[in-house]
Amino acid sequence: MADETSIFLGASRKPDDSYQKPENLLLRYGNRHGLVTGATGTGKTVTLQIMAESFSNAGVPVFCADIKGDLSGIAAVGEGKDFLVKRAKDVKLDPYEFQEFPVIFWDLFGEQGHPIRATVSEMGPLLLSRLMSLTEAQEGVMNIAFRIADEEGLLLLDMKDLQALLANIAERASEIAARFGNVTKLSVGAIQRSLLILEQQGGANFFGEPALRIADIMRTTRDGRGAINVLAADKLMANPRLYATFLLWLMSELFEQLPEVGDPDKPKLVFFFDEAHLLFDDAPKALVDRVEQVVRLIRSKGVGVYFVTQNPLDVPETVLAQLGNRVQHALRAYTPREQKAVRTAAETFRPNPDFDCAKAITQLGTGEALVSTLEEKGAPSMVQRTLIRPPSSRLGPITAEERRRLIAESPVAGQYDETVDRESAFEILQKKAAEAQAPQQGGSGWTLPDFGGGSRQPSGQQRAPRSSNRQTVTEAAIKSVVRSVGSSLGRAIVRGILGSLSRR
Repeated sequence: MADETSIFLGASRKPDDSYQKPENLLLRYGNRHGLVTGATGTGKTVTLQIMAESFSNAGVPVFCADIKGDLSGIAAVGEGKDFLVKRAKDVKLDPYEFQEFPVIFWDLFGEQGHPIRATVSEMGPLLLSRLMSLTEAQEGVMNIAFRIADEEGLLLLDMKDLQALLANIAERASEIAARFGNVTKLSVGAIQRSLLILEQQGGANFFGEPALRIADIMRTTRDGRGAINVLAADKLMANPRLYATFLLWLMSELFEQLPEVGDPDKPKLVFFFDEAHLLFDDAPKALVDRVEQVVRLIRSKGVGVYFVTQNPLDVPETVLAQLGNRVQHALRAYTPREQKAVRTAAETFRPNPDFDCAKAITQLGTGEALVSTLEEKGAPSMVQRTLIRPPSSRLGPITAEERRRLIAESPVAGQYDETVDRESAFEILQKKAAEAQAPQQGGSGWTLPDFGGGSRQPSGQQRAPRSSNRQTVTEAAIKSVVRSVGSSLGRAIVRGILGSLSRR
């Protein structure tokens, strides 16, 4: 049974189906990453649920995606159904207690949870190029755009900032070509069309402020439990590239912002990446190499990454080699590819002389799995045929009313719900364009007083949007300088992680 140093996954069984011993995952090796695989309907989601519950009770915050809505039940108290009580008895889970867990719901579209946003600068040119499927030439233009934004102090916060900058670059193509190489209007136009498609698919909801603070997904409750952050991903699955790019961005942000901690007694955060194959489908080798690097190095930040997918072949071998904790549910072996997947899965385990691993994978029942975790010295344990423990929270989704109540009572309620649109590249370039046109229009540049409370603008000019925060002229000047320096430095650091690929 689990103690304060481990989490209880289930009980291994002998060939005669008798109870043998508990199978635990040591918390000190929770940041050595893991893999949960299995065919549809074999119990992967429940395994993810009980692991999230256990990490939360150990004081470890969790971030996971809810693909079908089933995982939302983790926020509600479980029910003593007969088959759950029987499973608890079979695995010697005594006492079997039901509880609800501290859950924060998130949603990139802001419909089933708090909105998640990131700025265009934080995303960087490489991930944006991946998101929009840009060609090598178009990616080069994107890198030039970010370089110019850094040099000229143009904050890239939302999509209209990037669109305005690209339009400005197209107008200055001959000037820019002398420094960075040819920038064609065809390439800029192609990027603009890709941005339009991304906007229509809901990508505009993701880019902007207030941007997600990493600290808000690493909360713990007063009683010491870790928050379980559940990302509503059912609608997001309609755009799998946005889903994969977002999760890769989130891992990169964690890598950049968290300090080095080595191997702590327990992880600082556990990250479950469901439908993991979406990250690697059609991904260029350079991007896969970068994923491998982030996965390998983020361990020292105290972050555990667990990939959840149907087939172990969905994960490249270089990444698979970094995953120390394995839970393998049943696989079907009807086609040659499926048979290869079974052999691959069997070969990744430390053999057990009591059974044939490859044969067992095809015979596992629902809720059964082959389990191998890292032992005291960091070596993988001998694979065991394991009956996974039942969850303590509700199986299945919560109601819409329950979700609304939990969102309203969330510790981040009100922090991300309203979009903030402060002065950035769009407003600055718009202002420059208006100033350049003013002499041509014969205007004096002076404004007339408006005793109704505002000032009249010269014909043809539009008032630039103001910051949402009231502040004095001095405060505004100081904050503008700080934001420009801080944002340029921040963008350079983020793109040092991923964006550097474009210059290799």
